[in-house]
Amino acid sequence: MIVSCGEALIDFVPMQGVDGHTGYRPCEGGSPLNIAVGLGRLGTPVGFLGKISNDFFGDMLVGHLARNKVDTGLVVRGPENTTLGFVSLPEDGGEPQYAFVATGAADRTITVDDFPADLPDTVTALQFGSISLVQEPGAGAYEALMRREAGRRVMVLDPNIRPGLIANRAAYIARMEAWIGMMTLVRASVVDIEWLYPGEKIDAVAARWRDLGAAVVIVTLGAEGARAWSADGEALAVGPPVAAADTVGAGDSFFSCTLSWLYGNGHLTGDGLASLGSGALEQALSFGCRCAAITCSRPGADPPWAEEVA
Repeated sequence: MIVSCGEALIDFVPMQGVDGHTGYRPCEGGSPLNIAVGLGRLGTPVGFLGKISNDFFGDMLVGHLARNKVDTGLVVRGPENTTLGFVSLPEDGGEPQYAFVATGAADRTITVDDFPADLPDTVTALQFGSISLVQEPGAGAYEALMRREAGRRVMVLDPNIRPGLIANRAAYIARMEAWIGMMTLVRASVVDIEWLYPGEKIDAVAARWRDLGAAVVIVTLGAEGARAWSADGEALAVGPPVAAADTVGAGDSFFSCTLSWLYGNGHLTGDGLASLGSGALEQALSFGCRCAAITCSRPGADPPWAEEVA
């Protein structure tokens, strides 16, 4: 089973009301939750590890996980409020912008004591990322979990960077590169790369991350598809053209579907990723791009079900 670790929150996504005024509708979200849901919809064994509020938004989140075939046995419930994220969608179709109300929220107050002393033997891979690795004290707790489990399971990172939440860019980069040293697989967007390393070529960044320890590095390129690097070389895939409703959750959908393909084809193991050939990598990227295109064709973070990509 793959376990996605991190935040679960409520995104308020813009919508037009019947009176023509812009309003917001609450949607279950958070990158780790979206990745877990994407895996569950494809029938991949998946669980979620994180702290979720006991409030009615928290009930929405837990119900959403369960309906989408995500195991909630590692979910911790708490009395703190749910993080709320407000989404702004640029008229030019660019990257969505986010504003978060998260002080003292349940997902950011998780501690090491909330984690089980030993994860079940069924957990073969742990996926980390997004704002759960920025906001303390939760970030420190997840980092401690990384250090505890590194070398024991496949470790996966998707930083999904939100610059507005990062007070010290240099310190964040140093910390992130330490995480990469514990990872088997890393995925980032080209927007993440441009913020982290302005002016550097993405293949040079991928080589650096592989030197740090990651067996496979994937970089998503928006409408231009995705590139990846493994010990066997490089792969490129481009998704089908699509009339996009928006791009909310597209990266999460891509990554969950790529992980699902790797898992289903026996590659999501330490040895499997270390020896992953460029042909298999291209197939994984192609599947991820196809799933992301479906997600872009409809509003919000709504990844495809297995029958839609059969």
